[in-house]
Amino acid sequence: MEKPFKDKVALVTGGSFGIGKATAIAFAKRGAKVLVADWVEDGETLQAISEAGGEAVFTHCDISAESDIRAMVNKVLDTYGQLDFAFNNAGIEGEQAATAECSVENWDKVLGINLRGTWLCMKYELQHFLKKGKGAIVNTASVAGLVGFSGIPAYTASKHGMVGLTKTAALEYAKQGIRINAICPGLIRTPMVDRFTGKDKTVEQQYVDMEPVGRMGEPEEVAEAVLWLCSEAASFVTGHALAVDGGWTAQ
Repeated sequence: MEKPFKDKVALVTGGSFGIGKATAIAFAKRGAKVLVADWVEDGETLQAISEAGGEAVFTHCDISAESDIRAMVNKVLDTYGQLDFAFNNAGIEGEQAATAECSVENWDKVLGINLRGTWLCMKYELQHFLKKGKGAIVNTASVAGLVGFSGIPAYTASKHGMVGLTKTAALEYAKQGIRINAICPGLIRTPMVDRFTGKDKTVEQQYVDMEPVGRMGEPEEVAEAVLWLCSEAASFVTGHALAVDGGWTAQ
């Protein structure tokens, strides 16, 4: 396999599971050194990277805590001396409830982690990229950041906010060598989707039936989109919310 990211360093939040895990492994396979950040350590990510001949370290990070985020960025710089790509992927779905039944506690928690947390990650990553004069950031939004979804108002609001935040920051730093984009995954086979469906095959099939391609996506397919957005192949792409959704939002 080619190593287009040799001598590069990537930071991946939410890197222990699902899309984050697949993306951390993909970065390493392409030659990048990776800082895997999450609030739960899953040894499988680092093990897979090691088995692929890559290099990675783990750091605990709760992205609702500014001090954790500051420490995370310092950790990647202290460990590898640089940062080239940041994939701000960590997030939660929260509780399912209609807008009138959504609790204040759920609203604050989901917005605090998904939107405020991503903003804080960007805040500290950008400080480094501005000094360097170059960098690429990819934020994980969702198809719920492009269209409405009944029953998850806080999650949908957080992801719409993330798309807006991505576009705003992209405009602010476009002339300073920093590209900022978002991915908007659809139905992807991840622990989060398992929680949505309760691993009920009937419910799962109902979601699959709404996918024009007739199947769930795989985390590795989203990872490929992230790596492309970070690569020189996407050098003229910034401020874009890329749907990786099997055609879901085209309907």
